[in-house]
Order: sequence, then structure tokens, then C-alpha cells
Amino acid sequence: MIESVEGNVAAVHDDIPTVRVVDIPLFDGSIEDAASIVMQQILAGTKNSYCISATGAHGIVTARKEELFRKTLNGFYINLPDGMPGVWAGRLKGSGKMRRCYGPDFFAHMMKTTAGSSVKHYFCGGREGVARKLKEACARKFGNHNIGGFFSPPFREMTDAELAELSADIEQNQTDILWIGISTPKQEKFAERIAKVCKVHFIVTVGAAFDFHIGNVRQAPGFVQSIGMEWFYRLCMEPSRLWKRYVEIVPLFIFYNLSEFFYVNKNNS
Repeated sequence: MIESVEGNVAAVHDDIPTVRVVDIPLFDGSIEDAASIVMQQILAGTKNSYCISATGAHGIVTARKEELFRKTLNGFYINLPDGMPGVWAGRLKGSGKMRRCYGPDFFAHMMKTTAGSSVKHYFCGGREGVARKLKEACARKFGNHNIGGFFSPPFREMTDAELAELSADIEQNQTDILWIGISTPKQEKFAERIAKVCKVHFIVTVGAAFDFHIGNVRQAPGFVQSIGMEWFYRLCMEPSRLWKRYVEIVPLFIFYNLSEFFYVNKNNS
């Protein structure tokens, strides 16, 4: 999938700029840049079921540990830099344009951009009732009424028959963008799987964006996000669920990036 590499900057699908962070190509641009690419592809007409992830430290560390998941992310059309640590690492590796493309913000931007247009959305994720509330929130907050359908997947791997039934419903609703809000790495693996049987323009994984936009989970204040401490804010909000994840992820993310930095410098010296 990686077409060319020049230093630390690679191009995925020809003209999409990326910077590799711990062997994952992160999008070298802004939310507006990514949204423009998405809209251009939709207007082009062909439904290729391209996968887009909002990838933070959790996804990057998981990909470093699991080869199959690393291949999954490397096969995605775009991996948006979901957190500031990924952006900082990208800038240290030569990025001139990388900005944080936070999943909930990308979702909100696309809802605003496509409100009043013919672009249709479908929500897949969350506990029972979450996707329905998100449809209502999109109409209220963004003036977007183009939500063709929604589905809350079971807390297990879906059978082929169940996936085929879901795919049929998604296509029957003439979906352009399928949004998946589960958790990493389940959502990316699910996106990769359904992309093989369902024809849409894009499948976008956005993690907790569903819960954020219906008010189930509080987002960190802007200044906390800008200094890369959102993980700590979320840990304080949900310590029993998240402490094991962050105790492992934060040190490993730093370690992997430092190891990569020193390895590259050693080989270039």
C-alpha cells in the first residue's frame, strides 16, 4: 500500500502525504485537508470502501506489538493523528503540516460539511441506543439529517451471516460514509472485515466519538488536549477501566519513539 518513501515522509495512495511514526503512516495535514480528500473521492463516484482510522498512541503501540494489526493500519487509506503525541513525533520526523485530527472533531467537521448535501451516513457502534441518540444529536447540533441507519454490534465477533445482513442494510440505505465507534483495535479490525463485503465510499473508525457527542462521556478541556494530557484526564474520569491501558501505553509509546529515533540517527551517522 505504501507507494513511495522519501526520508520519513511517505505517500499513501499516491498524493496523500504521511509521516511514519513507529512504522504507522500518519496523515500529514489537518482535519480540513482530510475532509477535502474524502469529499473529492465521494464526488468521484466510485465506492471503494476505503478505510480511515483516527489513530492515537493506543493504536500505534498495539500495532507495534501485533504484526497483523500493523498490517491492518498500513493498509488503511488514511490514519489520522488522533492525539498530540503522534503529532509531536511526526513533526520531529520532518512533518511541516501535521495537525491533530481528533476523531470526534473530524466526525463533527464531516457532519457540518455534509449537512444539506446528498452524502449519507450510517452509524455502527456503542451500546444499545447510543447510535440512535447520535442520529438525534447530529440533527440538533449540526443540522445534519442524512443519517440512513444505525446499528449496535454485539460484544463478540459477528458471524459471516450477521455481517452480510448488516452490509445489506448499509447498502440499502445508500450509505456514503460508514462510521464505526467501538474501541481500538476492535474497530479497525471490524472495518477491515466489513470493507471486503460492503460497498461504501469510506469506513471511518472514531473510537469514543459517539459517546462524546451524545454527552455520555465528557471531553477534556481544549488546553488539556493541546498539551497532550487528554489521556490523564480520561484516566481520572474512568480510572477503573483505563488505568491498565495507560500504565502500559504511555511508557511504551515514549520508548518506541525514542528507540526509533536513536536507531535512525545511528544508521545515518
